[in-house]
Amino acid sequence: MAATILVVEDEPAIQELISYSLRQAKHTVSSTKNAEEAMKIINDTLPDLVLLDWMLPGMSGADFARMLRRATRTKDIPIIMLTARADESDKVTGLESGADDYITKPFSPRELLARIKAVLRRRAPEAADDIVEIGGLRLDSATHRVTANEIEVVLGPTEFRLLHYLMTHSERVHSRSQLLDQVWGDHVFVEDRTVDVHIRRLRKALENVDKDGLVQTVRGSGYRLSAGQAVNAG
Repeated sequence: MAATILVVEDEPAIQELISYSLRQAKHTVSSTKNAEEAMKIINDTLPDLVLLDWMLPGMSGADFARMLRRATRTKDIPIIMLTARADESDKVTGLESGADDYITKPFSPRELLARIKAVLRRRAPEAADDIVEIGGLRLDSATHRVTANEIEVVLGPTEFRLLHYLMTHSERVHSRSQLLDQVWGDHVFVEDRTVDVHIRRLRKALENVDKDGLVQTVRGSGYRLSAGQAVNAG
């Protein structure tokens, strides 16, 4: 599944090559040459993953990784360290600074994309190219298709993300504010009632395959997706 990736690399040629490879793989990419500018980008919108060069002007990549790990808002962002340092001690230092993985330059775009997919799968299984099936409803993240009884359900991008989150976190009750954070993303300022509008749209689409009952309203709490009988739902 496509991710939003921040590339922090001070060598223009390498930054451009990485960014091009990521865009070819359908990822959304932003890039910068130092930690200070990277922090401004992250303060605006949280990325799904950071590719971080060790040797940066000013604050080093390792120090920047430590800073991200100390802050509540950024502590869970997956980080892959990029470096020319190949010694085992350097790798240990990089991982101890908070990096999830470590790639030694030079590396191939294919290896980089495989590492990114592996890290995203470990840190957020729901973001990987998996198939989820609940109550006869099937969601394929890789192809962005939802089907039931071999009939395709046509969803808009927001309804797809909403259904994806509910299916990968089924049987749990999610408040509107939790859904806003998880589906609409950090620093997206929309009202709680926006969730209700998209829930209605999602149910309307699922009506065509008689699966709208999977999305349940829990009065006073929020929404859940469940294949079981709705209790206190409306």
